[in-house]
Amino acid sequence: MTKSQKRRSRSIDPLKEATTIALSRVIDPLLDLMFDAGVTVQELNQIIRERAVRNATKRVLREAGRESRSRVAIATGLPRSEVAKILGSKDKLYSARRGQHPARRVLAAWYEDSKYLTPAGEPAILPIFGRRRSFEHLVSTYSGGTPVRAMLDELTRIDAIERLANQQVLAKSRVPILTGLNSGAIAMIGERGADLVETLTNNVRRKAPPLFEATAVVSDADPEMIGIIQREINQQGTSFINGINSLLNRSRAKIARGASKVTKGCRLGVTIYYFQDQKETDTRSPELSLRRRINLRRRNCATQSETTHKSTDGVR
Repeated sequence: MTKSQKRRSRSIDPLKEATTIALSRVIDPLLDLMFDAGVTVQELNQIIRERAVRNATKRVLREAGRESRSRVAIATGLPRSEVAKILGSKDKLYSARRGQHPARRVLAAWYEDSKYLTPAGEPAILPIFGRRRSFEHLVSTYSGGTPVRAMLDELTRIDAIERLANQQVLAKSRVPILTGLNSGAIAMIGERGADLVETLTNNVRRKAPPLFEATAVVSDADPEMIGIIQREINQQGTSFINGINSLLNRSRAKIARGASKVTKGCRLGVTIYYFQDQKETDTRSPELSLRRRINLRRRNCATQSETTHKSTDGVR
């Protein structure tokens, strides 16, 4: 080992490196959820900075007995001016809207900007290309530089718009979100995910007594057994949770009878979850897999007028 390699090995903090790897693994499924729900990296960055400042402030307050913005700045690595701005703001996500997803901005404008509305106040059917009152103009005005074709493909993919004949598009949904996602289910991800991570981190800090956490896993399961395993786990898990609910309800009754009025109950619970690695397979239908991207061509007004005239003559 060379001297430079020795210096580098001494400079590496094993705990920090392991934490970084763990954070990378935890954040991967959250990134998939971000992309599905249209949350940008800029919005995530603002959320992390805001939560870091507020959590560091609570930590400093516990340790020092007073608030110190300088210590919060040191702990978070953020400028003291940003720490002061976050702590002085009532809105915890005061700047998240600055990174609003381009697709969300485009659809919101389509439903709100009078230039793209019908006389009845509904989103107008727009030609894809055009200098004025077109999908191209809408995207160039509100997307922040996203190419018109990329936005067209993305909004079509999530079924927020419908492509019509004659290179026109119709807005179908004001919110760019994949089918199956809803705010209640996403809120539950945050609640249960936070509970799980907090249990694991509490045990890592060797707090006594440790909170129960156990995992049963195999890496070479027979694919033909997966259906049977899932059904059995569902049955056993349901039975176990029902028993835990009875236990928790009994503990709540004891607190109600024996505790004083000023005593607050403690939130506690158990969650069981099943996990399975997904194989990298093409789950699209054969028709979708074979579908080719349709090339679009700009047409000047004269050409479009001539085409319309010919189609009208054909009808006659």
